[in-house]
Amino acid sequence: MANFKGHALPGSFFLIVGLWWSVKFPLKYFHQKGKKSRLSLHYQRLEIIEAAVRTLFSVIGILAEQFVPDGPHLHLYNEKQWVKLMNWQHSTMYLFFAVSGIVDMLTYLVTHIPLGVDRLVMAMSVFAEGFLFYYHVHNRPPLDRHIHSLLLVALFGGSVSVFLEVIFRDNIVLELFRTSLVLLQGTWFWQIGFVLFPPFGTPEWDQQEDTNLMFITMCFCWHYLAALCIVATNYSLVYWFLTRLKRQGGGEIIGIQQLKPDHPDQTALLNDSEEE
Repeated sequence: MANFKGHALPGSFFLIVGLWWSVKFPLKYFHQKGKKSRLSLHYQRLEIIEAAVRTLFSVIGILAEQFVPDGPHLHLYNEKQWVKLMNWQHSTMYLFFAVSGIVDMLTYLVTHIPLGVDRLVMAMSVFAEGFLFYYHVHNRPPLDRHIHSLLLVALFGGSVSVFLEVIFRDNIVLELFRTSLVLLQGTWFWQIGFVLFPPFGTPEWDQQEDTNLMFITMCFCWHYLAALCIVATNYSLVYWFLTRLKRQGGGEIIGIQQLKPDHPDQTALLNDSEEE
């Protein structure tokens, strides 16, 4: 959708997933640090639920792009011309992410799928998004082209990062780097919406002004700095929470030995670190 809502919707999806990952990956890291056991059953179920939610987000995105009042309504070619190709490009982006979510679910449900296929398909999905956006803004005003081209930095960087996870699976540095780029995508989609389709009657940006290009480039760096701060803050909060829980439960150092709570209400929370 070539409007503010059309950019706010994917921006919200990416933000939700990025915020969740910024908590999930540190939790998994501290619970499994120093251990070589397989993921617990509860954690595998959590991964399946997450993949299902990401697939649902993608389906919602496809339906929104296709069935808005001025959408193509699944018509690709009509009366000797293409129908709403911008909506179709957005739908294709969502379709790749839906496939990624389905493969993620199958990875934990079907035992004979090779380990790493889920990360490979996710890397391909992010690359496909970048590939589509690269050819998304031809013959558009300079500011429009530039603000979308900056998004390619996050997309192709994220694709390479996720591909490396095929080889270095469960690497906390790569996972947090991926998370920061997903958060960047989320906030930047919102930024694109505010710049190209100003809501609430705010003045429109001059898309031919060179200084606007300079500012938006600097703004992109600010967005990524904010994403890094979110990741670092949530990582620290998870560590603080688990450390406090360990002290209350009388357990050992996190990541070296299992936490040993004294209270029954803490046992359920820490079962994931005890099961294989």
